[in-house]
Amino acid sequence: MSLGAGDRARQPNFVIIFTDDQGYGDLGCFGSKTIRSPRLDKLATEGTRFTSFYAQPVCGPSRSALLTGRYPIRSMGWSMPASEITFAELLKKVGYTTGCVGKWDVSNRRPIIERMPNSQGFDYYWGTLGANDNGSVRFHHNNEPAGDSRDMAGLTKLYTDKGIEFLRANKDKPFLLYLAHTMMHSVIDATGKFKGKSTGGLYGDVVEELDFHTGRLLDAIDELGLRSNTVVIFTSDNGPWNNFQESLRPKHKGAIAWGSSGPLREGKGSSWEGGVRVPCIVRWPGHVPAGRTSDAIFSTLDIMPTFATLAGYDVPTDRTIDGVDQTAMLTGKSDTGTRDNFYYFCGDSLHGVRKGKWKLLLANRVYCYRYVKDRGTGGIELYDLESDVSEKKNVAEQHPGIVAELEELARAFRFPPKNAPGGKGKKQ
Repeated sequence: MSLGAGDRARQPNFVIIFTDDQGYGDLGCFGSKTIRSPRLDKLATEGTRFTSFYAQPVCGPSRSALLTGRYPIRSMGWSMPASEITFAELLKKVGYTTGCVGKWDVSNRRPIIERMPNSQGFDYYWGTLGANDNGSVRFHHNNEPAGDSRDMAGLTKLYTDKGIEFLRANKDKPFLLYLAHTMMHSVIDATGKFKGKSTGGLYGDVVEELDFHTGRLLDAIDELGLRSNTVVIFTSDNGPWNNFQESLRPKHKGAIAWGSSGPLREGKGSSWEGGVRVPCIVRWPGHVPAGRTSDAIFSTLDIMPTFATLAGYDVPTDRTIDGVDQTAMLTGKSDTGTRDNFYYFCGDSLHGVRKGKWKLLLANRVYCYRYVKDRGTGGIELYDLESDVSEKKNVAEQHPGIVAELEELARAFRFPPKNAPGGKGKKQ
């Protein structure tokens, strides 16, 4: 799609703030009683809070889904190939400057040049290619090594500083900033100003520090005169690691180092709501209604096709795109949006599907992640998420017609070659 100068002047900027292992219940505006998040709570009053927003169950798969608009069974998660097309590549074609700061995690945590950010559409990159599971990170500036650190407490400020530098350098042209935090993954820490200050343990301290630095980023957007034309999206990659406490507690000298799913069942790695339903806030003054709460089904998969409408690029037609354009729902012109279903995967195994208020979990589900404790009955399970968001009452026997309809929807999923429902649970 070719844009003239007038069209480019109307293109919004995009800022995506993507946290790690942050649970549905880990912000004040999503019900936390132990974590203070005044800046994100304020962002929610300035925009729309989405309460049925879906990521993927773990880190790498969630990132490839976000970047490409394709379920990880297609976009390959940690192993995302160079042939995948990201929204950054598409934005560049219509005049955007693109920056990525923080955790990449889709090049198998290795410096494979053709799969690193500069080769996947980002003009600028500063961050770590993988996770911090051993308490350290190695940085890259674009394609070059840029040192390492064991200071986990300093990462949130460091990434935010780099993000603000990018905003200042590119304020006069359309831009995308994808800021992917390492916190609150695996080995977490807070600086002295925040440590011990929350009532949510060390984890709460880290979230409160992240809230503070997110506020700094939002302040920079205001100071640069960018607020009115910048779409800000805040969300997380998956649910909290509250099912891995036996490993996380010793790493943190007994401190609480995991988040809360709030009213949702289970956490990271699972296909229960607590594994994939995450907090999401979107602000775009004058376009996204302020002070609204939407329970419409929305997903990271939808970001790429929605940006297409807002920025003026064409969605790829040579591959399956699982995301849908949610512009009407974002801007308040539709209450329900254009997505009425969502598929729940664990690796390459399809676990279930949601349509409207109904969620079906399939029989004989194969789990990839050993830390997931709650694996359900192993049989068919049906939940009414409108009245039972905690998935406590299996109503499959009472609604055989709904079960049959959703089983057919599961069978209708277009698997890539060599994959089929009920696979071996291979990780992407």
